[in-house]
Amino acid sequence: MKRMVSVMEKVLAILKSLHPDVDFTTETGLIEDGILDSLDIVTLVTELNDAFDISIPVSEIVPENFNSARALYDLVSRLDED
Repeated sequence: MKRMVSVMEKVLAILKSLHPDVDFTTETGLIEDGILDSLDIVTLVTELNDAFDISIPVSEIVPENFNSARALYDLVSRLDED
């Protein structure tokens, strides 16, 4: 459980650095609602790769993996297991 909190805290911190005014704990339409744009996605991929020592493949860069902090957490968790 502690690892989950740590990963989620890092994901939220990265998101907050992009858009400090958004409540990422409740937002579930980051892509659909236009909160994150293509530059944000590129930045997120880079930051997540560095923070978690993972490599997000192009095939995983789809809206459903970036629509919420939880979706990003799930993505990082999946890739971290490989």
